[in-house]
Amino acid sequence: MVSKLNNTFIIPSYPMLALPPLATIKSKFCMASTLNSTSKVRYNLRKSVGHSDEVNLGVIHPMPPEKVEIFKHMEDWASENILTHLKPAEKCWQPQDFLPNSTSDGFLEQVKELRARTMEIPDDIFISLVGNMITEEALPTYQSRFNATDVLCDETGIDNTPWAIWSRSWSAEENRHGDLLNKYLYLSGRVDIKQIEKTIQYLIGSGMDVGTGANPYRAMIYTSFQERATFVSHGNTAKLVKKHGDLKLAQICGTIAADEKRHETAYTKIVEKLFELDPNETIIVFADMMRRKISMPAHLMYDGYDQNLFLNFCTVSSRTGVYSAMDYIDVLEHFIAKWKVEKLTGLSSEGQKSQNYVCGLAQRMRKVEGRNDKRVKETQTVPFSWILGREV
Repeated sequence: MVSKLNNTFIIPSYPMLALPPLATIKSKFCMASTLNSTSKVRYNLRKSVGHSDEVNLGVIHPMPPEKVEIFKHMEDWASENILTHLKPAEKCWQPQDFLPNSTSDGFLEQVKELRARTMEIPDDIFISLVGNMITEEALPTYQSRFNATDVLCDETGIDNTPWAIWSRSWSAEENRHGDLLNKYLYLSGRVDIKQIEKTIQYLIGSGMDVGTGANPYRAMIYTSFQERATFVSHGNTAKLVKKHGDLKLAQICGTIAADEKRHETAYTKIVEKLFELDPNETIIVFADMMRRKISMPAHLMYDGYDQNLFLNFCTVSSRTGVYSAMDYIDVLEHFIAKWKVEKLTGLSSEGQKSQNYVCGLAQRMRKVEGRNDKRVKETQTVPFSWILGREV
């Protein structure tokens, strides 16, 4: 599958060998789920820059003035209750706290020790690590989407609204995650870092279509889910690498998971407040997003070879226990309980229908995924350019 010439690995184009889309094995929910059901995305990407050929996102109209006013009304509350979940740079950990010190005389020895620690970690866990790192590295896309959201946008780049302050500071904190994982994986010698770098460039160039549009209700619900999903994913990865002897990498993944948990708490509070101030609109939006399914932000992932890369990455992550459809359902149930969805009252007819849909969804999903779990575990192995074409 992989030829070697003059110490350079030549990786053939192998999209035809890739796992078929998960739809063919009847699994709907992968990582934070598979593609948004409104997004008709073809994976024959434009090879030069990575744009998807076709994305059809349902038109989401700007919010009416009374909805805008709700977020304006929340600004003082957000300053007191949301910005407190940020940490000053001087009190934050930095990637260098976990990496070999390049200014030290013992740097090379520290790198050798790092490589020795990673030798026993299986390739499938490395695929999950790389996929998680690439997702973190696409941070420019996430901040640009935040700034394209009604009311939340940072119009000047230095706005002093709590939403703008949160957006910039949240992005600054998140930026450390990809930096740390990228450097650690590079030093491990277990991955093809150039292929990973290409995947990151393709992904940022492709953007993302997760069905939020410019609607802040959708954006806050989506990001609550996504932060929870990354908390679970990094936490599970920490447990797996610890079993294989790399305690430092386990510490890294656990530390990143703790950041994601703190950020999740902030976004969860915002949605909780929206349920308090505007329960009818919030439950209708929540139900609509669950019908669309919450897509992972890296769903347009591509490496120049595998047009099913995202789906293949999701399948490996599910098989290894890093993040599965059952985790997605657990996240849904967590938020239904956290936001007290079952106890909402005073809803319109549409709101009640939305409430009933959301509250019954997890049970229906568990029945479907219980039948599909065995199929996912038995899927064929595929080569990944990230690990020099080895099959997983």
